[in-house]
Amino acid sequence: MKINKFFLFLGFLPALVFAQEIIPISKAEVLEKVSTQNNQLKIGEQQVLAAKGDYNQTNAVFLPNISASHTGMATTNPLMAFGFKLNQEIVTQADFDPNKLNDPSQINLFATKFEVQQPLINVDGIFQRKAARATWEATQMQLARTGDYLSLETEKAYMQLQLAYKSVEVLEKAFNAANENLRLANNSFKQGYLQQSDVLAVQVRVTEVENQLQYAKSNVINASEYLTMLMNEEVSGVLKPTDSLTVSSELNSAETLSNSRADIQAMEFAAEAYRQNYKADKMTFLPRLNAFGSYELYDDQIFQADANGYLFGAALTWNLFEGSKRFGKTQKSKAEFNKANLELEQYKAESQLELNKAKRMLQDAKSNLKLTELALEQSKEALRIRTNRFKEGLERTTDLLMAETQYSQKQLEYFNTVFQHNYALAYLQFLTKN
Repeated sequence: MKINKFFLFLGFLPALVFAQEIIPISKAEVLEKVSTQNNQLKIGEQQVLAAKGDYNQTNAVFLPNISASHTGMATTNPLMAFGFKLNQEIVTQADFDPNKLNDPSQINLFATKFEVQQPLINVDGIFQRKAARATWEATQMQLARTGDYLSLETEKAYMQLQLAYKSVEVLEKAFNAANENLRLANNSFKQGYLQQSDVLAVQVRVTEVENQLQYAKSNVINASEYLTMLMNEEVSGVLKPTDSLTVSSELNSAETLSNSRADIQAMEFAAEAYRQNYKADKMTFLPRLNAFGSYELYDDQIFQADANGYLFGAALTWNLFEGSKRFGKTQKSKAEFNKANLELEQYKAESQLELNKAKRMLQDAKSNLKLTELALEQSKEALRIRTNRFKEGLERTTDLLMAETQYSQKQLEYFNTVFQHNYALAYLQFLTKN
């Protein structure tokens, strides 16, 4: 018995939740909140910042590397001991005594050193910088396309919420009509005009509509929760759209795929990054020219500077052979560049195919919209006629129930077709957006 009560409670749960506070919200408000609060967009923004950080690291190709250090040492090594004295500028005539040179006493040295390394010509680094910039721009385009996709997904979710409320509205009217028919059937049964089986058929219809209404209310809650998830917002109630579900007006859209679309530009920037990396790997076969310099302070006491000196110069380095490592790396980067170009062409072809399918989907939705609208009008008129005849006792119960069921179905089909049409239009605009 307890188990039955539990399942009974679960059956009424959607109705209980649906009785929560209703929060009206417009589509413009939802789109605004999604664009500013959605976690997926925030993740994309961090990816852009990370790519920008990689690009900023390549400033090292032009900017110097400056370091400072303070070192303390002590030694009795003959060579180093004499060198310490030279650095401290304390060498005397007595220090050239062979006994002191061969067996010196311990000498302390504290050295403060400022060192600068300045790249002059690093051709591979320049191309690596270009690759990092292309990667950064690719992530920016990816973020822009993510925003476009979330706008489409938000419109779809909002329309699903509209459709869910329309379903509830239709089924509530059908439920009221079914109850009214049940009342008429009971009266007719009492007067002897109907049989018990006819009354039971009407009761079954009432139960069916009530069950459908329960699922429709659950769909409202599901659509509302999904919309709040997209907005990344906690809502203590059920959202209700203030915009009605009507046929959207068609806007002019491009007939062909635009290469300026954000996702295509992102792939083009990615291919460019692979191209620059390939060039960078080829440039590693060239020499590098770097300048260097240092300024040093010496003393036998910590943080003192009785002696100083400086050093500067330039180095031309050329790594001639690394056991074919660079050959393999260049081969790999070339293959990745070719692969990126092929993936770009494949993506464009698939996008054009998707655009063609979207155009056909919109045309099918337009045709279906006209048919369902006509069917809705016909089923509404048929129900009106049969209801009037049933009240006069001229229509069978089964015929009335069939007309009522058909009218409810045609209403739901019509609003679902409106949803399909509006989504097809929004999807086509998403595919042709520049």
